Amino acid sequence: MPELPEVETVRRGLSRLIIGKVVERETHDTPKGFPNSTSDVVEFLLGASIIDVRRRAKVLMIDLSSGYSLLIHLKMTGQLVFVGETRFGAGHPNDSLVNELPDKSTRVTLTFTDGTALFFNDQRKFGWVRLMPTIEIPNIDFMQKVGPEPLSDSFTAKEFMQRFTRRAKTNIKAALLDQSVVAGVGNIYADESLWGAKIHPSRLVGTITEQEFTTLFHELREVMNLAVEKGGSSNHTYVNAEGKKGSYMDFARVFRREGLPCPRCGTTIEKLRVAGRGTHICPFCQQL
Repeated sequence: MPELPEVETVRRGLSRLIIGKVVERETHDTPKGFPNSTSDVVEFLLGASIIDVRRRAKVLMIDLSSGYSLLIHLKMTGQLVFVGETRFGAGHPNDSLVNELPDKSTRVTLTFTDGTALFFNDQRKFGWVRLMPTIEIPNIDFMQKVGPEPLSDSFTAKEFMQRFTRRAKTNIKAALLDQSVVAGVGNIYADESLWGAKIHPSRLVGTITEQEFTTLFHELREVMNLAVEKGGSSNHTYVNAEGKKGSYMDFARVFRREGLPCPRCGTTIEKLRVAGRGTHICPFCQQL
């Protein structure tokens, strides 16, 4: 599943590529991935120009001049790929992991008046593109419950620690993955930041000291900032807004490195199961 750095990479790419473009046509395969009425599409999407691309946690928002926004969740396998300077239906990005678009995984297509297009692809069909009034977005259930942005300039180590106070009997990895605690942290960056802080992912929150929380806070921010810089962590489905892969996995210290030496102490990295997820640790650096 794309995590915060991957979604932020897509946001930055789209901000560069689609702001100012005017939507001429919309097509989709099923209402599940595009749960919007035809009348709303005609009135608020077609003919509207894109004025901003925002992100909250793992959710993207494409703001329109009509006062509506496209709320997009990539879920497990979603992609947003822009194709420029091409005839509709016959192009693909240069140096891309994505084949000619649209393809069998394309769920929604926005064609712009200049002939370029934005494709929402989703192999597993869990993602969606929802059209709604921009002013109503802060009031939806997800936005009310999601935790603070870990990369926000105003987010502090003290606030980070306070977010965990009600989860003293929860293991730290499960708490990190809880989107109501901190927004956008998924499996990859939980493992990477816990390794950086030398904290075993099975430790209960209540056993972690203030100093360890401070270290974890800085490790999490450092790992996520590096991931954004490197364009995210590509698997077989994640690509950026131009269909290209990210390179963070070339810099990963522990995730998917089981059987290899720990880059800090040389001990063999192990893979466990914690919080229902495959979890990578150094058994020496991260002792229980």
